[in-house]
Amino acid sequence: MNAVTRAISRVDAGVVRLWDGLDRALVLRLSIWFAPVLAGLASMWLGQDANWDLRNYHWYNPYAFLNGKIGLDLNPGQFQSYFNPTIDLLYYGLATHFPTRVTGFVMGFLHGLNFVLLLMITRQVLGAGEAAAAGAAPRRLALMLALAGCAGFSFLSQLGNTMGDNLTSLTVLGAIALLLRQWPQLLAGGVRGAMVAALAGLIIGAGTGLKLTNANYALALCLALLTLRASLWRRLSTAFVFGLGTLAGIGASAGHWYWLMWKQFGNPLFPQFNNIFKSPLAAPISVADMGWIPKDWTEFLLWPFIFTFNPRRVIELPMTQILWPIVYLAFIAFIAQRLRRLWLAAPAPSAAATAGADTAGARMLLVFFALSYVIWLKLFAIYRYLVPLELLAPLVLWLLLHRLCALPAARVIGASCLLLAVIAGFPRVNWGHHGNAPRSFQVQVPAFADPSQNMVFTVHGDPPMSWLIPHFPARLAFAALGSGFPESPQFAARVAAMVAARKGPLYVMLTANGLAPGPRQGGAVPDPDTIARQLRVHVAGQEILKRYGLTFNPASCVVYEAGFGGGRNSDPYQLCEVGKLP
Repeated sequence: MNAVTRAISRVDAGVVRLWDGLDRALVLRLSIWFAPVLAGLASMWLGQDANWDLRNYHWYNPYAFLNGKIGLDLNPGQFQSYFNPTIDLLYYGLATHFPTRVTGFVMGFLHGLNFVLLLMITRQVLGAGEAAAAGAAPRRLALMLALAGCAGFSFLSQLGNTMGDNLTSLTVLGAIALLLRQWPQLLAGGVRGAMVAALAGLIIGAGTGLKLTNANYALALCLALLTLRASLWRRLSTAFVFGLGTLAGIGASAGHWYWLMWKQFGNPLFPQFNNIFKSPLAAPISVADMGWIPKDWTEFLLWPFIFTFNPRRVIELPMTQILWPIVYLAFIAFIAQRLRRLWLAAPAPSAAATAGADTAGARMLLVFFALSYVIWLKLFAIYRYLVPLELLAPLVLWLLLHRLCALPAARVIGASCLLLAVIAGFPRVNWGHHGNAPRSFQVQVPAFADPSQNMVFTVHGDPPMSWLIPHFPARLAFAALGSGFPESPQFAARVAAMVAARKGPLYVMLTANGLAPGPRQGGAVPDPDTIARQLRVHVAGQEILKRYGLTFNPASCVVYEAGFGGGRNSDPYQLCEVGKLP
């Protein structure tokens, strides 16, 4: 019995030493170096990215941009074919020249830099107040909050992949980190304060240009600067300079693309906002996915609870999380507390009572968080666009609790909520990966005598087919029909002109899962389920081609091998000859 007691005592002492050791400066410095490396290794272990958006446009867009395919092809990646490809150039370059392990490590390493920026933000916001509190451990606290932020569902599910949210979140966190680090200069104003605001705007603007879904963060941070503890003129001028920097950042990362779209289609955001620009090639409507946003005010007010119990309202993956309702309730309690104080004209609590809650920039961070959430809710309500807020959520909860409760209670409640939230988020899922291999893609391509005289149609948006195009001759034209693109009468005329300009043969590209490579005519007989599935594919394809006066001969179809990465995965496709209807 004594031996057991001594063993338990030694374990307890070891845990205490380990916990105390986390507050050492060396541990903090090592975490800054090792966290991105661990993220890179985790991404490498996951394997080749195979998410739906990569199949649809993240692989095709940079290829089209670099190989003069803009205007030659017609929306093969659906309307996303015309998204700014600049953000995808890095992945395209890596995947083109290096094995999947190298590509995965680099992408994961870059995503892991979010931890470093989050740690900087947390240290800046909590450091002064926590250091003043007796027995506080500012390094350990910052480390734990940063780790909790990086344990969020959306961040981990996108680790190492090409969706871009984990990459552009670096610009959002980077802008916030810069503002907080240079907080005295920002408050002092003058040239140095203006330079800080402009540079922060430039950083977040660059992320907005790379991915427009970050516009809500740029707008929210601009509005949050209006809460500076300074004169009205200082607040307005700081926000204005920040806005100018944001516009400059957008121009730097996306100006070249907007100009190309304007020259090519008469709409810099083609085909989005075509109700304003009215490019003839697309219908005059605003292309936006409004199916995710709340349906009424009741849903608007209860949204964190709704998507916690029914995650399919905000994301396509099965998701488990409980942090958002907790943060939401904390915000409601905080607002109610402030309103009560205003009503009773009660004095604000002392700095000692709210250690860590009223340090430099804390108020701005809370305002930014709340505004970003509301704008996101009105514009998107798609969960994976919340990566920056998901990363900041544990810190924000900690700040709110320290404003609501006495210091000891805030620590106990905050630690319990965060631990419960991290545990509840497991097991994890992701957007799709395949095994590692020397090359990211393997695509068998037939020979074309004169690709400039050929054309290939795709007729189903799901599964996407455009990831195959970079492996075909660059002079071969591709066009997606019936893909969800807002087609106009001029779109159909463009298709007819493309057909008339080529001697042929013309082809339609169809999915061929379950089919053996080689000619369909006279080949191996597939199983009944595959036959039924292929019949549906052929019937749907014929219906779409018929709208353009075209048809295809199923007897001419030939199946070719294709796939992502390594392992036992295959995404074969088939090419069938297309002719005009009588």
